[in-house]
Amino acid sequence: MQKENNTTVPSATTPRIRHRKRSNEVIPEPSKANGGNLLVNDRNKYKSMWIRTHSTVWMIGGFALIVYMGHLYITAMVVVIQIFMAKELFNLLRKAHEDRHLPGFRLLNWHFFFTAMFFVYGRLLSQPLVNTVTSDKFLYQFVSSLIKYHMAICYFLYIAGFMWFILTLKKKMYKYQFGQYAWTHMILIVVFTQSSFTVANIFEGIFWFLLPASLIVINDIFAYIFGFFFGKTPLIKLSPKKTWEGFIGASVTTIISAFVLANILGRFCWLTCPRKDLSTGWLACDPGPLFKPENYILPGWISQWFPWKEISVLPVQWHALCFGLFASIIAPFGGFFASGFKRAFKIKDFGDSIPGHGGITDRMDCQMVMAVFAYIYHQSFVMRQGISVEMILDQILTNLTFEEQQSLLMKLGQILQERLEHS
Repeated sequence: MQKENNTTVPSATTPRIRHRKRSNEVIPEPSKANGGNLLVNDRNKYKSMWIRTHSTVWMIGGFALIVYMGHLYITAMVVVIQIFMAKELFNLLRKAHEDRHLPGFRLLNWHFFFTAMFFVYGRLLSQPLVNTVTSDKFLYQFVSSLIKYHMAICYFLYIAGFMWFILTLKKKMYKYQFGQYAWTHMILIVVFTQSSFTVANIFEGIFWFLLPASLIVINDIFAYIFGFFFGKTPLIKLSPKKTWEGFIGASVTTIISAFVLANILGRFCWLTCPRKDLSTGWLACDPGPLFKPENYILPGWISQWFPWKEISVLPVQWHALCFGLFASIIAPFGGFFASGFKRAFKIKDFGDSIPGHGGITDRMDCQMVMAVFAYIYHQSFVMRQGISVEMILDQILTNLTFEEQQSLLMKLGQILQERLEHS
């Protein structure tokens, strides 16, 4: 009887209370929303600044050494960075328990990654590779055949991976496996494809790689410095430590640096000359009108305050101002995107390979956005349009066999001889 008295029977007239499902979104604390996370309020900011500065010096030093070594070494650096980024992003959604029941599934991700790498770099580096092996008949024929069937090879490699994925599907693992499949393709499209534009910029001339990359580094450093000493006003909730003071200070510094740095880098032929093959020798070429200095006479009121009556400006410096504007205003949104992404997955950094900075992906978020802009800007507003002798020669060397090239040379000689006789 006691049990019966203690047992409560829900009344038919009592309304059922429904509880809303809690959101997984992390709600910032009031102190954080009001600027509690700003660097000026961080008690350990000097310790973190020292660690960050130490890592930055080492990265800049290594980067400068690789740039000095030339195009191929820079390309190798980009490939290594892409591999580390892929590793960090692949690990982000992996679950150890599920992976133990799917032997070889991680290898499938890397199969798709290297297939994409073969496809992208095969298209980007095909012409430099042909120019490198032209003197060797066997290698030339082998490379020409490889280029001719390059797309078919890539397609069948992808189909092999697709079939591999279908054959490894397991019951009760479908959702996880298809999630990993979609995640792998997102990495290839969003991350790998964008960063591959960097290699295209390198072979157009190291200048078109070095200037945009340096501007992102300068913007990042000065945003940290201005935010460290003067930051009071939060910029965006996605990244609580970013401030308006850091954003504005870094923007002004980056635009000025773009104008000055373009003048310095543009005076070295080795940096401005495009690389047409895969050799490692020093380059010398006609720099073109963009890199030939023009003198501008300063107004009289400026010469009264400064000792200069005229200044020497490279035309490419005006293009550099556009790079500076993009690097300081638009490119940081790549970092904001990464910050929102990390908050969605409740992680602080993508990795821990760089002390004080996080992972490789944490350093490359803005660089990817900048690399795409630099390539599109160069192709649209800088590169000369129309058909040139070099373009025709590239098509001849790529698409014609050695015998066809000899036949073309004989016919061209006959046509030119006839024109000389008639003239």
